[in-house]
Amino acid sequence: MTRVCILDYGSGNIGSLKNIINHLNFDCVVSNKTDEIQKSTHLILPGVGAFGKVMEKINKNLPIKFLEHEIFKKKKLFLGICIGMQVLAEIGEEFGINKGLGWIPGKVEKMRSKKLPHIGWNEVNIIQPSILFNGFKENRDFYFVNSFHFNVKDTKCIIAKTDYDHSFCSAVRKENIFGTQFHPEKSQQVGQLLLKNFINYNG
Repeated sequence: MTRVCILDYGSGNIGSLKNIINHLNFDCVVSNKTDEIQKSTHLILPGVGAFGKVMEKINKNLPIKFLEHEIFKKKKLFLGICIGMQVLAEIGEEFGINKGLGWIPGKVEKMRSKKLPHIGWNEVNIIQPSILFNGFKENRDFYFVNSFHFNVKDTKCIIAKTDYDHSFCSAVRKENIFGTQFHPEKSQQVGQLLLKNFINYNG
């Protein structure tokens, strides 16, 4: 039975994300408890904030080793959103050098633009097929709020890019681990379709 756990580490856009998942008629819980994570098939890490502070909260409030067992051994589906995608990197350079989860090799760097933060709607260019974009007949606009971007080491993990003075990675996938730099929960119908695609996917 499909069940979504929004990982609660004391930050992130949790309320609107849970409301949308409930609207899509999926079973959803917000928790950081191992028993709730264990009972869930899909895990989502939402994100708002700076890389270092978010990693502090993640290390303090989430059972990292247990999560890694569920994701890497049991192959549960995982989606990181915005900073929740960025912390998948090995290193983040926001306000100093900070260690990330290291689940996808690469580092998070400041965007090469004079107009920061990058905020609002922007086109997501799909560069390789992915279940996240099932049903998308063309590139679509999603909602962004970011000043940093994930410089992914293995380009095979990049499934979408976006242009904002320069081209940057806006969606990643490594096996059962997915990430979006944009906020699907703030992206109206296209965001709902992406979340529905993710949750309906069984690996």
